[in-house]
Amino acid sequence: MNSIGLTYLLKMGCVCGRESLRINDRRFIVRSRLGEGGFSYVDLIEDARSHRTYALKRITCHSKDEERTAMQEVELMKTFKHTNLIPLEVSTMVQVDKYTKTLDIISEVLIVMPCYSKGSAQDIMERLVKKSDKLPEQRIWEIFLGLCQGLKVMHKHNPPYAHRDIKPANVMLSDDGQAILMDLGSAAKARVEISTPSIGRALQDEAAERCSMLYRAPELFNAEVGTTVDERTDIWSLGCTLYALAFLESPFDRAYQRGDSIALAVLSGNVKFPENSGYSGGIQEIILRLMKPSAAERPFIDEVLQLVQTNAYSSDNRV
Repeated sequence: MNSIGLTYLLKMGCVCGRESLRINDRRFIVRSRLGEGGFSYVDLIEDARSHRTYALKRITCHSKDEERTAMQEVELMKTFKHTNLIPLEVSTMVQVDKYTKTLDIISEVLIVMPCYSKGSAQDIMERLVKKSDKLPEQRIWEIFLGLCQGLKVMHKHNPPYAHRDIKPANVMLSDDGQAILMDLGSAAKARVEISTPSIGRALQDEAAERCSMLYRAPELFNAEVGTTVDERTDIWSLGCTLYALAFLESPFDRAYQRGDSIALAVLSGNVKFPENSGYSGGIQEIILRLMKPSAAERPFIDEVLQLVQTNAYSSDNRV
């Protein structure tokens, strides 16, 4: 993102009933609302000159700390570049008007990125459930391999970064079917030494706010003093995501539906599989390898890639 002095956003009112935005030297027309989250919402926008469509993530900031967090997402998108990571088109931060300040909003960070018409892996899973269908095994490996390759860029950075919110909803699919890992809003330096109870509580609180519970690693529910949390929090989430791609639900969806404690279910590490899935044993083996309750027993991303590549090319594609 350029500095605020070099970039600006101008709300130009409505053009044919639609909001028009100017970011840097480009004008965009807001077409529709795509979705909302706890800290942001996403609009479908169109470049007024090229007529290409994009996704606009709008992060509302209520404090300087929230501004720094939002700006970090922009900087990480600029830092981590890979075919399987979401690219940044353009971004800016705009100070809000006096009326909006009465709502305790001090600024808005705008992030323009590609819009993927195929949607997310979560979208595909939901469509398959409706049709009582499932993904072919080879397709599962293709999606998962791309996800791991994108994540490797973050894990191999100096210092390593963890995504901290890997889940099917954050895996988009490009027009050619490539997995694109998106939403770096939860990403942080991966390695945290839990030297005091307060550091552990702070990490747990941050995870509770920014990491989806059904895909959250055990050590983010219970950060024990004397341990070091590292990038293998993401390896657990990868295991949960691989499970979801194969069986169309999180390993802990059933516990959630029953109203059971997700934290206890995760900490127990008891992963159950459907019978007669039709998939090769390699999928279950890798899921169990990635979802070891003890982070020290989980592989790092290089080993994960080796496991996936071996299974992807040796799979007999039973589906």
